[in-house]
Amino acid sequence: MTNQNENAALPPKTCTIDRLVTMEADVQKVLNGEKTATRRNGRYADVGEIMTLEGRDFVVERVYSQSLGELTDDHAKQEGFATVEEYKNAILSYHPGMPWLPQMRVWVHEFRAV
Repeated sequence: MTNQNENAALPPKTCTIDRLVTMEADVQKVLNGEKTATRRNGRYADVGEIMTLEGRDFVVERVYSQSLGELTDDHAKQEGFATVEEYKNAILSYHPGMPWLPQMRVWVHEFRAV
C-alpha cells in the first residue's frame, strides 16, 4: 500500500482530477459528507490536489493502491454505501460485464472538504 508520504513513488496519473467524481449521485454524496473516497482503475489525482464540485473544494489527502479483496464495510462507507456488497452491486451496475475479482487492484483517492 502506498501512502501520502510516498507520493513521489506513485506512477503517473492516467486521468485528471476533474474526472474523479462525475456521477451526479456521487457528487451529491461528496457534497453531503457521505462520500470521502473514490476508487478508480487509474490514478486521477496527486496528494494535495484540489477537486471542485459545485463551487466547493475538496483536497486529496491520500492516494494508494488496494485490491478489491481488501475492501471492508468501512471502505464501502467511505464510498457512501453501507456494505461492500452494496458498493459492489453499484459498481457492477455502472460497468456491465466487468468482473469483480478479489485480486483486481484499484486506486483509492481519499479527500476531505477544504
